[in-house]
Amino acid sequence: MLWSQALNDYKYYLKIERGLSSNSIKNYEYDVLKLIKFLDENQISISPTEIDYQKIQQFIYEASKKLNARSQARLISGLRSFFSYLVFEDYRDTNPLDHIESPEIGRKLPDTLSIGDIDRLIAAIDLAKTYNNVAIGERNRTILETLYSCGLRVSELIALKISDLFFDEGFIKVTGKGDKERFVPINPNTQKYIAIWTQLRRHMNVDPRFNDTLFLNNRGKQLTRAMIFTIIKDLAKAINLNKTISPHTFRHSFATHLLENGADLRAIQMMLGHESITTTEIYVHVDRSHLKKTLMQFHPRK
Repeated sequence: MLWSQALNDYKYYLKIERGLSSNSIKNYEYDVLKLIKFLDENQISISPTEIDYQKIQQFIYEASKKLNARSQARLISGLRSFFSYLVFEDYRDTNPLDHIESPEIGRKLPDTLSIGDIDRLIAAIDLAKTYNNVAIGERNRTILETLYSCGLRVSELIALKISDLFFDEGFIKVTGKGDKERFVPINPNTQKYIAIWTQLRRHMNVDPRFNDTLFLNNRGKQLTRAMIFTIIKDLAKAINLNKTISPHTFRHSFATHLLENGADLRAIQMMLGHESITTTEIYVHVDRSHLKKTLMQFHPRK
């Protein structure tokens, strides 16, 4: 079995059987491509059905010289998944990653912004800025307000459609990982900013393929993930924010601030679109004071 065939079959499995997003599939593919590159560079001719524990261990050892513990763990996990698939499909009898341990890593708590930080970032936007009939300032304000008020992933934000807005009901429809849809509440203030942006958007020359896409670039096409990162990075620099932030920081802040104000963890899980509440529980570690408040409020012998 050739590596190319095994990798293509694996990607198809991830998409169809596991329902993963294209970004997740690329990450899994990248792990396998690293191994293939290592074998090519070292002139090791061996198929994915024949490669053994020793060769994998050699690759992990070389890769570990350039990767931190968290990246090593991610690489091992990705390869373990690939070979588990080959075992599942009866291409192999065993998984060569079974006896390779991942490095110990601490649980990384997400970075968050204070409400004051978010206010300063939004206040730094030049609302009068336009380019090529695009009200860039108004668009950028609406982007940040939507990221923070709805807790969206950046991929969910750029894919948001006008037809996904259900303002009369107070919700937006979000398409998350694995094309799973969920409805997220949206507050009146953010609705107001989106309404302003959609009015201004009508004056743009929109590419017909993106007629229903909410946020557009100055060529009338869908924004890229990289552009959202750049917008946020430039604003952080403008206010001298001493933090490294990304679009995901607004999502973390959304969840943390809800928890601080007494929101139910299960409700936060549903709004974030986490498949498991274990993922959402990381925010309890960010705000340990929530645990004390919960105990004092609900324990019978408080």
